[in-house]
Order: sequence, then structure tokens, then C-alpha cells
Amino acid sequence: MEWQSEEFGASHEGMAGAVLPDGSEPGPVYLDAGSGSHMHQTKQWWAYHGRLGRPRADLMRGSCSCGWRGARHYPIDWDQLNDRRYYDCDPPGPYEDWQAHIDEVESRSVPLPTEVADLLDRLDDQLTALADQAPLAALKAVASLERTTGRIGHEAACAAEADEDSWEAIGQALGLTPKHARSRLTRYYLRH
Repeated sequence: MEWQSEEFGASHEGMAGAVLPDGSEPGPVYLDAGSGSHMHQTKQWWAYHGRLGRPRADLMRGSCSCGWRGARHYPIDWDQLNDRRYYDCDPPGPYEDWQAHIDEVESRSVPLPTEVADLLDRLDDQLTALADQAPLAALKAVASLERTTGRIGHEAACAAEADEDSWEAIGQALGLTPKHARSRLTRYYLRH
């Protein structure tokens, strides 16, 4: 199972990754879905069971697409799992470690002013209720909000670019990798 933070998206996709007996992280395993030419690849712990020519991992740890790896290793008891569908098991230890990593990313990002965070929470509540009670009014409000966020996003992206901060600094402030920060600012910059 892969985990994703709604706020940080692809910059911080997490999973329980495999650890080989020598302490290394194995390369991806390709899975044949059985139809078509598309092969899915994964580095999740359950794919390294030692069968079908795959290496066997007896340990797992939390990992993140940003490159973070959990310091704690958790044992995999293949005998206990026996015939269960491994991919349905979501080990708590690696997830909790990844969640602590996400909390750290959040703490390093730029904080929203309290009044703005409260306003966004109230807006979410009101639009959620409106979508249930008057869906067309909710759609009209969402369209207005999209116009507002497009305009303000463009202005903020221009101002951030004028500050000439590094992509690393911008990424940290937004809780994103430098690559994803650049992509987000470019998207806002081009929306106007």
C-alpha cells in the first residue's frame, strides 16, 4: 500500500520498503498485470518474497519518494503471512515512521497565519454543506474561488520568483521537493 499526504502530493509518497539481508534497498520489481503490455513496478516490501527470481527481504522500513528512509527496521514474518495477500497488509511501524517524517516536513514549511488557516477551514465547512444542500450554488462558488486562486497564485508566483530564492528554499517552504516546487510555481505563473 502506498501512502500520500494530500498537502504534499507526489513529493512525499510513502510506503513500506524492503530491506535486504545486507542492509541494502533492492531495485524495483516489475509486476505483470496479465493484460496488455503495461508492467507495473514497485519497491514495496511484499514484492520481495524470494520467489519468482525475486530477492527475499526479511525487513522493511518506511520510505518516501523524496529520498527519506526510516531509521527503524521491522521484521517480516513470511511464515505468519503464509497464504494471505501480502499487498493487503499495511504494516503500522513503517507508516508511523513515515507519518513522523511528514510531520517534520510540515514543521519546516512556512506556517499559514492563524486567521487564514481558520478562514480556509470555515470555507471548507461551508462549501461542503453547500454542495449537499445546493450543489449548483456550490459549483458557482467553486468557480469563483478558482478565479480568485488563479489570480492570487499568479501574483504570489511572480513575487516568489522576484525574491530569487533557491528552489531548495522554496521547496522546503512549501513542503515539496525542489522539482515539484518549481512545477507548482510554473503552473501558478502560467495560470493568469
